[in-house]
Amino acid sequence: MADKICPSCGASSPVDYRFCGKCGTKLADAPAGAPAIARTMHFGAPQQSAGKARLVLIKGEGVDGISYHLGGPEHVAGRVEGALLFSEDPLLSPRHAAFSYRDSHLVVDDLGSANGVFVRIRQPVTIESGGVFLVGEQLLQVEACAPDLGPQMDAEGTAFYSSPKRPSKLQLIQQLRGGDIGMVFRSRAEQLTIGREGNDLNFPDDPFISGHHARVQVADGASFLLSDLGSKNGTFVRIASQTPLGHGDFVFIGQQLLRVEVT
Repeated sequence: MADKICPSCGASSPVDYRFCGKCGTKLADAPAGAPAIARTMHFGAPQQSAGKARLVLIKGEGVDGISYHLGGPEHVAGRVEGALLFSEDPLLSPRHAAFSYRDSHLVVDDLGSANGVFVRIRQPVTIESGGVFLVGEQLLQVEACAPDLGPQMDAEGTAFYSSPKRPSKLQLIQQLRGGDIGMVFRSRAEQLTIGREGNDLNFPDDPFISGHHARVQVADGASFLLSDLGSKNGTFVRIASQTPLGHGDFVFIGQQLLRVEVT
């Protein structure tokens, strides 16, 4: 037999209820043999499983694009293979990255891609010498500087001619398109700032870099602390191992910016 419909609020209650479970209005007894009343359900997209995630593709000007629901145990992103397929992106490897669940938490792995997987940092992170990070359109590698060993001699005992070497513990190397090296900036202090203007290292023509964007500090001889200075577009670090992702994180692969959403 059909549920009883409240004449006051329209809510449905089991047939043996004498009063509405929502507003308390007394319900009339249903006549014997009364036909069942079919109720129309509200139309909508299937609900995402609790605890599962989706990736939202970010288009120009920060507009949300297509969403990818990560319902299965693993989802591969790439140019040729995978559930997240970006066939027109020349910076993606055929199998670039994998999004999977470990102990019910979403993680991302680099599948040996040529250009790497970058995750936006939420707080200062440690980056080892040789590590790579992204600010705006600038791909930068941080390295510890070798100590000054004094004049270097050839086999005949002649010193090589060179400019004076000033003490430094930190240098940034700009990686250019095609694998070329651009600027090499050696800091005389134990930290340097990066931005569009008024910093130790400036990129005035990069529209995606904030005025004061990021900072790199010496942590010890072989590692550094990378911080975002409240930039608009964030600072992204290239991951070296499986990395957990949380709600609101951003992942950059190839030319694709993805936002993580977890129910």
